[in-house]
Amino acid sequence: MYVGTLSFDLLLGDVRSLKEKRSVVRPIVAELHRKYAVSVAEVADQDLHRRARIGLAAVSGDAGHLTDLLDRCERLVAARPEVELLSVRRRLHGGDDD
Repeated sequence: MYVGTLSFDLLLGDVRSLKEKRSVVRPIVAELHRKYAVSVAEVADQDLHRRARIGLAAVSGDAGHLTDLLDRCERLVAARPEVELLSVRRRLHGGDDD
């Protein structure tokens, strides 16, 4: 079994309220979940208007499939014009980890 996680640090565009922030972040979270069947949520910076941190996790029996899935998720977020992807942190845990 392999577990992969991504943590996206995002800078949001012209957002002036937490309500506007939700209108940007929620569709990204929903699309990742719907399109790739991953677990995903906003995990930090909830009180900041222009910053968001989204966490994502997936499980697979094949490391290659998991890497491909995480790559596709990262490309989807990076391609969103309403956000700037500041950084991505990726972790892979496999059956050999202690």
